[in-house]
Amino acid sequence: MTEDVARRYQDLDLWPPEEVLMALLEAQLRAVAALWPALPALKKAAVEAAARMRQGGYLVYAGAGTSGRLAVLDGVELWPTFGFSRVRYLLAGGEKALLEAVEGAEDDLEGGLALGRSLGERDVLLAVAASGRTPFTLGVLRGAKARGALTVALANNPGAPLLAEAHHPVLLLTGPEPIAGSTRLGAGTAQKVALNLFSTLVMVLLGRVYGNRMARMRAQNAKLRARGAALVQELSGVSQEEALALLEVYPEPALAALVALGLEPGEALALLEAKGVRGALAEVGR
Repeated sequence: MTEDVARRYQDLDLWPPEEVLMALLEAQLRAVAALWPALPALKKAAVEAAARMRQGGYLVYAGAGTSGRLAVLDGVELWPTFGFSRVRYLLAGGEKALLEAVEGAEDDLEGGLALGRSLGERDVLLAVAASGRTPFTLGVLRGAKARGALTVALANNPGAPLLAEAHHPVLLLTGPEPIAGSTRLGAGTAQKVALNLFSTLVMVLLGRVYGNRMARMRAQNAKLRARGAALVQELSGVSQEEALALLEVYPEPALAALVALGLEPGEALALLEAKGVRGALAEVGR
């Protein structure tokens, strides 16, 4: 469906600019709406993914072209936002493909298989492909699945091989694009939203959020230090000055708060990893 030529847009190049924009926006809204029926699959996948990653597994993103770049965009935010660093990227064409097209890389089934076999049983593979049949991405999924990794697939075409072979298939039914085959439009928007929902829920399930605050973020600029200090104060009862001083040494609010409450840094970090923020605070009577 992502390759179909939609009759509705067949004279798009002749439309007035405002009508082109309205049509593009309409397609974007339709793409976001495609997430509603996908929510049960995303929830099931996130719950099982969190269980694997709680054992020390990695979250591994795989894709080619636009899908691969969107996957990387999601993954790189997990460290500054949630303090989560066990992330890998398997991108067709490697790092070079982030900034330019690497011709033929997405067709490398064997290369994908080899990379997928580098995963283990505690790891979670998140494979993204609009068509759901990109050889490289399919190869990564097959290789990872053979090694016992949990596999989650996002694709925009029903019946796609990627969905058929994944443990957790997530269909994002966005249909034909306003510009035929340009999946950076509706399909890409739906993928970005789905990635955002999935990874955020996984981080919540791993206990890396306290209430609705980023308790394990990296407080590495003035705005984030002020935000983090307020949370350290709330969690530990220290002054703003003490909280800011702690964040200079331990730039993660939850860790800084536990140190303020008397734990050694190593002990505090181990407790956060094992119990999550709320569980760690409960251990010290907060």
